Amino acid sequence: MAYTPMIKQYKEIKEQNKDCILFFRLGDFYEMFFDDALIASKELEIVLTQRDCGENKKCPMCGIPYHVSDVYINKLVSKGYKVAICEQLEDPKLVKGLVKRGIIKIYTPATVIENENSDTGNFNYLMSISKKSNEVAISYIDISTGDVSYTNTTSDDIYKIIENEISKITPKEIIFNDHEFSTNSLETIASKFSIVLTTVNNGTDSIDFINSKITYDNTNSETTNICVANLLKYVFRYQDDLVHINSSRKYYINEFMEIDSNSVINLEIQKNLYTNSKNGSLFGVLNHTKTSMGSRLLHSYLERPLMDKEEILIRQNRVEEIFEDYELLVNLENCLDGIYDLDRLLAKLSYKSANAKDLIALKVSIEKIPHLKNLLNCNKKNIQLIGEKLDDLRDIYDLINKSIVDDPPVILTEGNLIKPNFSNELDQLRYNRVNGKNELVEYEMSEKDRLGIKNLKIVFNKKLGYFIDVTKSNLNKVGEDYEKRQTLTNSSRFKTKELEAIESKILDSEDEIFELEYKIFEDIRKIILENLSRIKKSADLIAIIDVSNSLAKCAYLNNYIKPDINTYGLIDVLESRHPIVELSVGQSEFITNDILIGSGKNDIQLITGPNMSGKSTYLRQVALICILNQIGSFVPATKANISIVDKIFTRIGSSDNLFKGESTFMVEMKEMSNIIKYATSNSLLVLDEIGRGTSTFDGLSLAWAIVEYISKNIKAKTLFATHYHELTELEKKLDNLINMKVDIKETNDSIIFLRKITRGSTDKSYGIEVAELAGMPKTLIKRAKSILKEIDKEDTKIDFPIADFAVQNEMEDDKNIHELKDFKDEIKNINVNEITPIQSLQLLNELVIKASKLGD
Repeated sequence: MAYTPMIKQYKEIKEQNKDCILFFRLGDFYEMFFDDALIASKELEIVLTQRDCGENKKCPMCGIPYHVSDVYINKLVSKGYKVAICEQLEDPKLVKGLVKRGIIKIYTPATVIENENSDTGNFNYLMSISKKSNEVAISYIDISTGDVSYTNTTSDDIYKIIENEISKITPKEIIFNDHEFSTNSLETIASKFSIVLTTVNNGTDSIDFINSKITYDNTNSETTNICVANLLKYVFRYQDDLVHINSSRKYYINEFMEIDSNSVINLEIQKNLYTNSKNGSLFGVLNHTKTSMGSRLLHSYLERPLMDKEEILIRQNRVEEIFEDYELLVNLENCLDGIYDLDRLLAKLSYKSANAKDLIALKVSIEKIPHLKNLLNCNKKNIQLIGEKLDDLRDIYDLINKSIVDDPPVILTEGNLIKPNFSNELDQLRYNRVNGKNELVEYEMSEKDRLGIKNLKIVFNKKLGYFIDVTKSNLNKVGEDYEKRQTLTNSSRFKTKELEAIESKILDSEDEIFELEYKIFEDIRKIILENLSRIKKSADLIAIIDVSNSLAKCAYLNNYIKPDINTYGLIDVLESRHPIVELSVGQSEFITNDILIGSGKNDIQLITGPNMSGKSTYLRQVALICILNQIGSFVPATKANISIVDKIFTRIGSSDNLFKGESTFMVEMKEMSNIIKYATSNSLLVLDEIGRGTSTFDGLSLAWAIVEYISKNIKAKTLFATHYHELTELEKKLDNLINMKVDIKETNDSIIFLRKITRGSTDKSYGIEVAELAGMPKTLIKRAKSILKEIDKEDTKIDFPIADFAVQNEMEDDKNIHELKDFKDEIKNINVNEITPIQSLQLLNELVIKASKLGD
């Protein structure tokens, strides 16, 4: 098919960007065609129309105004699409025929800068992964903050390392070379965390390219260099001068507490298990931050809890200083509220996508810093140190305050950005424009008088510029110097040489004004970016104060205490609480439990008790309290002395991996294999119902052997919940294991959960009682009890006839319940003072008969 020149150009550019929706610039719009138009019109809920594409045929088309494109780009990217921006590379006014066009930027899930109105408290990470043999390198960046981090390590299980890092970092997009990796393995991990995968090719000039962009340690391995270079090349594809991306930080996986991917999910550290939202997560409990920088820093704390005691104490002491001064806490909160996301404002300036409103947001934020410094200057050693380091950025504030109008427009090229008296040249141009408009008013008045047309008026539109509008009834009065330009139903529009001279003076001045205002804005942008490191440092310090204040407020609201920290392996906590669960049930309703584990005598706690009794809550709260301790937070307890933990592993709940063809039991065994392989004596293991995915005797045997192995070979602090009561015999055989149980109260074939963890063991699972509490039909419960009695008899064969209730349904159970209620109501309504002795005997006989018909 012979396409029109413009459509042919579109098709050629689209062919090179098949995986993107192409935003094709036409005038003041970005247009989409063919399949892109069909997708975009549906996803963006905009009108789908058509356009001639050649040979009298039409193609689907839709479009959006270019100046509001950010909103639509973000919407598409949030749905997993990539968007390529195709711009006009020449001025249409200076070119005859087709304008040259090309891609200037591609937006992907990790390379879009979110709007200020979006949830900017989240990181938006792009991750790069490279490997060679058993070495893996990982690097990542949030382009809106400019922070580059990277690490490398060797392992026999590279994909487990990758999965653990992904679970902490939660990138939106991962780039990798598909020649280095098993694509299926990465796809499995990526699908688990809803991450977009993008393949790239390794370059040959890694070190040179890295050094041209950021400060970097050139002694890193080749694999690490390739990994970081791939990351930066992806970011710098279409923009070479992103000055906010200028440094890097190498971290080592073992310098922080390691939390494997299953534990991040099971412990609900960043998101809850059920809705995948922050509410109901540990982050949700702790987060009282007022700035986006603070929110992101809190995420970072939870991603990588500290291992260095002195660093933990520094954080703790900052929290304590604010916690002990509630007035300071409130004042800090009020001061921090309203500070914009400085990191992302700088990124927008670096990307040249910032407008004048962004500079006002920067000014408003900087305006609060002097007050913040005054609050921090309060004779509190740790936070006062932050205040002393905090730059008030007064010169940046003064620059913006003197130059940018208080309520500027969004568009930068249409003027009204710069205040009067900032630029003499601009003031002169504005004076000329005002004079021109005064001349215009005078000319209009003189023409009315000269021609005797009282309703003559001079009007402006973008197509004709300034013109004289004369009504139809007065057309016979216009002079010969009037040149008709347009005829309407009720009037005609004219130009004169005098009007064109005045128009030229006004419009030329306006064009010069718009150009000069934009140039002044660009100069201000450059000055601000020259001070980027100062602003970035202030943003980082504000984030530290915000997180410290947030943790102090959480401790204040939820009655947390400052824990002592030890390095000799003991976790000793009085009246501990689960930080998430207590908020849902209420602190007064939550049953506290003491924790005493470690130091060699009770490294392993074997916990027995029925389901739903609180075992899993207890297991999780021990792990969460250890994490809170190592991020520098207070903890939910009345007293605490907590050892530093190097790794936390959990095996809680059932799961399978049907994509890999693995059963629940296989997944369980793989996870246990990983735990046994990497746990140390300083680790915390949280294990729930190990071995339940197979036959009873196989499961019991494996659970027994696992406990023995941990006791003898690893000696890690271990919480092991089980229904295999035979395991309680291990207390007599292993000197570092103790039995613990969940207290319950038995009443009339039923149970009450006391949710208290105490020394000892239980030899009953109470499964039938739990089923009854869960609302199972009474006939089913009765049948289960009778079968259990038979099974408990020695040498009983498992061979029972089918019960009569097999055809009974839940409706019959409901009927029995209603009949019993009616029977009780009938008894309650008997007035013994109003019936005779004979009537009493008759009534008693009737009640006996009715009772016998109700059954059990």
